[in-house]
Parts: sequence; C-alpha cells; structure tokens
Amino acid sequence: MAGAGAGASLPLLEALGRLWQVQAQLGSGASASVFRVRCCGDPRAPPGAVKEFAPPARPTPAPDLYGFGKERAALEQLRGHRNIVTLYGVFTNHFSANGPSLCLLLELLDVSVSELLLYSSHQGCSMWMIQHCARDVLEALSFLHHKSYVHADLKPRNVLWSAEEECFKLIDFGLSFKEGNQDVKYIQTDGYRAPEAELQNCLAQAGLQSETECTSAVDLWSLGIVLLEMFSGMKLKHTVQSQEWKANSSAIIDHIFASEGVVNSAIPAYHLRDLIKSMLHGEPAKRTTAAKALCSPFFSIPFDILEDIREECQKYGPVVSMLVPKENPGKGQVFVEYANADDCKAAQKLLTGRRFDGKFVVATFYPLSAYKRGYLYQTLL
Repeated sequence: MAGAGAGASLPLLEALGRLWQVQAQLGSGASASVFRVRCCGDPRAPPGAVKEFAPPARPTPAPDLYGFGKERAALEQLRGHRNIVTLYGVFTNHFSANGPSLCLLLELLDVSVSELLLYSSHQGCSMWMIQHCARDVLEALSFLHHKSYVHADLKPRNVLWSAEEECFKLIDFGLSFKEGNQDVKYIQTDGYRAPEAELQNCLAQAGLQSETECTSAVDLWSLGIVLLEMFSGMKLKHTVQSQEWKANSSAIIDHIFASEGVVNSAIPAYHLRDLIKSMLHGEPAKRTTAAKALCSPFFSIPFDILEDIREECQKYGPVVSMLVPKENPGKGQVFVEYANADDCKAAQKLLTGRRFDGKFVVATFYPLSAYKRGYLYQTLL
C-alpha cells in the first residue's frame, strides 16, 4: 500500500499473490484499522476486509504485534466455524508510511448488532432477531470454549451479520486467550465487563496480582448484556455500573421486561428474561455455559412463523401477545391474545376455516387467566 499507513487512505495493496483495491475504511482503533477491499481483475471474487495493525512506535527486528499475534493464532485455530469470521490469510504491508505493518485478510461481513440497535430507534430488536443472534453467538462460544478459548471482548460492535450465510458471526479476537494461560490483565469493554474481570482490571491497574483468573464465564456475561440491550433498545452501561444493579440486578431485569411487555410476546419474553438472568449471575461458577444456554426453551419458539401469524391476526385488531407452545408441535397450536373481547370474537369467526401454511385453521377461545399463568397445554379441540 504505497505511501499509506494505518488509518490513511489506501488505494492498492498486494496480498496472497493478488492485487486488491481498497474501497473504503470501515473503522479504526488504537492499534488497527479495517478496510473494505476488492480483488482487482476478478469481478467474481467476493470483497474482503483487511485489518491493518499499526506498526510499533519503536523499530523492532521482527515487526510482530501483540494484538496481531493473538488474533491470528485464535482465528487460525478456530477456522471453519460458521459463526466465527473467516481468516483468509496474513501478509505484511511493506509500504506503510511508518514502516512495515502486519495485516489480516478477512471475510467481509455486513451490519453489526451495534448498528442494528441504532436502527431500532430505542424500540428494541424483534424477537426473531434476538433469538437468531443469541443462538448464533452461543454456537460460536460453545465451539471456542470447547477449544479452551475465551473471546474476552464480546460487545455489539463485535457481532456482525453475514448476508451471504444468513447468520451472525463473532469478530475481533485481539483480547482472546486460552483458559489457564491468560497473559493479559485488562479485558472486555466497559458496560460488557463481568464483575470478576472488573476486579481483575482494577487490581492490575494498582499493580496487584489477582488470585483467580477469568474464565469463559466472562463471555456469557457480555452476551447477557448484549441481549438485554437488544430487547430494551437501550444502552445499559450506566445501569450495569450502578449500585442498584450490584444490589439487585434481577429486579432491574424484571423491570425492563415488564416495561416492554406490551411490545413483545409475553411468555416468549419470559423465556428470554430467564435466559439472560442465567448469563448474568454474579458468581462465575453459577453462570450458565454456552452449551447449557442453547437448551433454553427460548430457542424452541418459531418466531419466523409467529411474525407471519401476527401479521395475519392483526387484521382483526391489536395483538397483545402470542405464543407457540414447544410441546405437541404437531398440533399446530398458536395462542393469540387480543386487546379486547370484540376483536377476539371477530378473529375467531373469520379465521376459522382459513388455510395457513397448508393447514386448516380452527379457532376457539381459551381462558385469559389460564394463558397468563402459563397453563397452555390442555386439549383445545
């Protein structure tokens, strides 16, 4: 990249035996910048992303970088999982203005969860999106934790959507480490930092050694905060750093879900609430694992179907909540709560005899008190 350094405008670069056109800068940080690139001379080749690490301030015999080395090692060992960004290769940019810079050539992904939160205009993301993100990130965490890796910097900016594969992927492994071999003291980002990591960071800043090392449980804490922000549509940095949160985080989570009850499906939201609470336990040993979290009943709810049904049912009046029970899925049971009895009667009359997804619809009434208390599995027909 002749005449260009990290963070500058980069016209061309040579990597892996090909010439790449730099199209735009996607982001920059203290140690690296990321650029969108496209292979020259091959319009069929998919675009990529180059992460260029800033050259060291002082000349060194081997221009290796701490963050670069950690991220490269992690991505090479975790290569192949669909929910982890793909590393295509590594190369050195010898034409950087400040000296040789090390680069990672990565797959190009799309919008981040951070951007999705901005687009939601403080209304929160759809339950389908939250479920999809939670499952994909948990799949990634389950895989890397099985490999003894800890991501250590999970946050909305580091979870990106892949339009090509229709899934979310984890990026940025610059702070990752292997359990039992942690050689970095300052981990995670403010607002997504687990209590044990907060303590470790404070001790490190004071020059003291922590008696216990952080484990994969710190990633579950971060994901719990991310999902809570996706549900509420609010940044929760100041909330999770407050004394009220430290005194009774469970009550604050309950309040967030209670305030959103009209917008999101009641009982499915409770499953999400319980999943998030299991990730945000103050004691790391009592926090759920990624593998256990994937067994949550929250993931048995077909939100894609729910959205289609909601669209149809809303033709007859405002829908307060909906639920597809996970038991007896072959019956095709769907519970729909309307805002008032008249709308419910109209829907019952007009939906009966219709076809949905190739099946005849038979609608009947169900006691609201039983629905609210979760008694959903009595015979309907």
